[in-house]
Amino acid sequence: MAPQFALGTFSKAGNQPFPAVVKDQQVIPLQAFSGLLGAGSILSLLENWEANFAALSAQINTVATPAFSLSSLKIHPPVNLPRQVFCSGANYKKHVIDLIVDEGGGPASENMTTDERRAWATKMMDDRAANGFPYMFSKPVSVVTGAFDNIVLPPHAKAPDWELELGVVIGRKARHVTRADAMKYIAGYSIVNDITNRDHVFRRDAVKAMGSDWVAAKGSPTYLPFGPYLVPAAFVPNPQDLQLTLKLNGEIKQDESTADMIFDIARQIEYLSSLVELWPGDVICTGSPAGNGTHYKRFLQEGDVVESTITGLGIQRNVCVKELP
Repeated sequence: MAPQFALGTFSKAGNQPFPAVVKDQQVIPLQAFSGLLGAGSILSLLENWEANFAALSAQINTVATPAFSLSSLKIHPPVNLPRQVFCSGANYKKHVIDLIVDEGGGPASENMTTDERRAWATKMMDDRAANGFPYMFSKPVSVVTGAFDNIVLPPHAKAPDWELELGVVIGRKARHVTRADAMKYIAGYSIVNDITNRDHVFRRDAVKAMGSDWVAAKGSPTYLPFGPYLVPAAFVPNPQDLQLTLKLNGEIKQDESTADMIFDIARQIEYLSSLVELWPGDVICTGSPAGNGTHYKRFLQEGDVVESTITGLGIQRNVCVKELP
């Protein structure tokens, strides 16, 4: 395996952000490497990801340039402005089962005991995994913010909730990709937190029957902390065996493995690419495990500190603040 490194976007003392490689807590600007096809941003680097990854791997231990200490820099989202952001809803088995047990599964389960409802929900999720397909939707790119930036809570949000997720970053154009080939289209992985206004998921007016209103629920600025880094897929041997852990004010709320996904990453890419064309730099949020605020009946408030980790991908730390008028 090539020497391990990560990619990111950084700035120093208020200067313009620059793309760089991170290795051993040192940040090396992309411009220090020779032979790259597009070194102006991480997005442009991903346009020719296969060749650029090979060039970075060949030079990472020999590149001669002054490096910045990671602690001296501001960390921006690794892909500062993705072209597209997609999300996978209700994609962790235990999470969906908990939702059904907590909120009821409709008339079919209203007379069941808790244990009966859990068994019924488990069978339903097994059937969905075997015979169903992912539930995918898009999120505005304007929500993207850094791994250490504030989460800004808008005045209309009465129940803002956390959703720690594994983020997949695409490295090649993808259209009608098979599940067998899907993982070849991934450049790398990162941490994302799909913040959601639970009180705005469903419309409360005459068009409620139209279903979920994801712009109102998930479209507020800063509602997708992303990063700190993009870790190349070559350095993540099994993305279906990573631990996701989220703490709220130091208390663990989410702690689950990506093995609990109903539809794995390859299936999500296969399905999504059958509907849309995926481009380099696109982000796929692959679903959130059990332990959201809805389960605890506790939502984000001003002053809350959200810390998120995924095995080998770093850490996020976001403070919740109120949006100023």
